[in-house]
Amino acid sequence: MENFFIIILPLLIGYAFGKGKVFDDKAPVILNQFIIYIALPALILLKIPTISFSSDILIPIVVAWFVMSLSAILILVISKILQFSKEITGSLMLVAVLGNTSFLGIPMVTSYLGNDALAYIVIYDQLGTFLALAIYGTLIVSLYTNTSKFSFKNVVQKVITFPPFVALVFALMLAEFEYPSAIIKTFEMLSLTIVPLALVSVGLQLQLRLPQNTFVPFSVALITKLIFAPIIAVIVCKIFGYSGFIADVAILESAMGPMITAGVVASVAGLAPRLSAAIVGYGILFSFGSVYFINLFFVA
Repeated sequence: MENFFIIILPLLIGYAFGKGKVFDDKAPVILNQFIIYIALPALILLKIPTISFSSDILIPIVVAWFVMSLSAILILVISKILQFSKEITGSLMLVAVLGNTSFLGIPMVTSYLGNDALAYIVIYDQLGTFLALAIYGTLIVSLYTNTSKFSFKNVVQKVITFPPFVALVFALMLAEFEYPSAIIKTFEMLSLTIVPLALVSVGLQLQLRLPQNTFVPFSVALITKLIFAPIIAVIVCKIFGYSGFIADVAILESAMGPMITAGVVASVAGLAPRLSAAIVGYGILFSFGSVYFINLFFVA
């Protein structure tokens, strides 16, 4: 219960401050930039070198891509059966497939599994969700709008210039290097800012207005993201014989609510902006309950 309040209170503070217009409209952007450019790279540089590399390191990556691929296929099939518009289908292909595996994943998964999970959360997020956002997200926008074209060059540029990904590459290169104690303390101090800043930022961006006549696609999105995705993660782990701590991290990561950035991308691309925002907002709130039950019944 204590861990729940540690997560929900900063989220509610952010939401209240957003509604009260306490901060400038650019506040979430500034908080996100600090996390992306400073705090998250510090965490990656601190934790990745502590990983004992083995075939088990592939577990988060395999689970992430299976979950996202099968979720996308399910959305396509349901959208065709229910005859969703191209705009709504494009929206669901983003917000019902891509999870909030860093800003929400870090505080939620560590609240259940502890700080030892951080390195594997980073692997799931950077080599799973982030790569999918860059590659798959760009492809979806190009397919479901008439204003952009898929560019492999742009995708590569996004990946290799994304600060956490750059930090991941350096962290892998420095696996055998021992940081001086002052560097370790600096990285620890910066990485500790991720949880409160990320949760406040998420709260500031929450949108809970559900547009009329969108209950069906809204429900499809949340069922896919909060129920179908973690169940697929559990099945994948069973099929491949994955078990233990790393598999638990991957399962909980798969259960995270929709990615805020995916909602922003959908909105900017004109893919059902209000519906996308509502799915992200309610999805994040509902994920507190769904993750609790996933942890209760499927995590060792």
